[in-house]
Amino acid sequence: MDDDALLDLARRLAAEAAAAISAVRAAGFAVERKSDHSPVTEADRIAEALIVEGLRDAAPHIPVIAEEEIEAGTAPTDPGHRFWLVDPLDGTREFAAGRDNFAVNVGLVADGRPVLGAVALPATGEIFWGRIGAGAFKRDRDGTVRPIAARRPPAEGLTVMGSHHYQDDPRMGRFLEGRHVARIVNIGSAEKFCRVAEGSADLYPRFGRTMEWDTAAPHAVVEAAGGRIRLLEGGGALAYGKRGWANPGFVCEGA
Repeated sequence: MDDDALLDLARRLAAEAAAAISAVRAAGFAVERKSDHSPVTEADRIAEALIVEGLRDAAPHIPVIAEEEIEAGTAPTDPGHRFWLVDPLDGTREFAAGRDNFAVNVGLVADGRPVLGAVALPATGEIFWGRIGAGAFKRDRDGTVRPIAARRPPAEGLTVMGSHHYQDDPRMGRFLEGRHVARIVNIGSAEKFCRVAEGSADLYPRFGRTMEWDTAAPHAVVEAAGGRIRLLEGGGALAYGKRGWANPGFVCEGA
């Protein structure tokens, strides 16, 4: 399969997982705790199984790194230079709390860099996808598809995305000193990247811990849309395939 076919595969599986998550939400679910005390639900497991099976059936030569398989110790320990990163329910805390800011992330990485990705937002019915060098797109709930692009900061000031769970972080105030800020929006999940990619927000600094499966897919969408992600320390590129899969702090920027 070429990269266009792989992107179509990622988009289709993200959409199917989003539908499965919505069905679990409608039926009701229990919240459990993983070994690190973070929440997990039936929706996480169903969505991951659907995505992982779909990826391995269609592209068996590409290893899959998925969040719940990492927790269970069944994921590949050395996936090589090209692999999928999957977060079946990014924002489980938001989902468990009854909020709407959660996402499905399916991204492909090669040689430490994101190549392509799809992000589905089950609560809004939106799907974002992109391949670096080939543009980014969005499908609305009504099925309308349009290209998207990151914007230059408007005259009225920056719209800054922040984490719902880190909204009182003093590092945000220090980071924004001297910048012309119109508003700060605090929500959970990869939706923050998507708002930068579509040009409705300008900046998303992340100070707290994230994992590679949280960022690979939306990273690809942002860069395909003309934005960029750089490290807070030193300004270099956010790389993938790191030991332990944890990301350092970064900032997601529009055009």
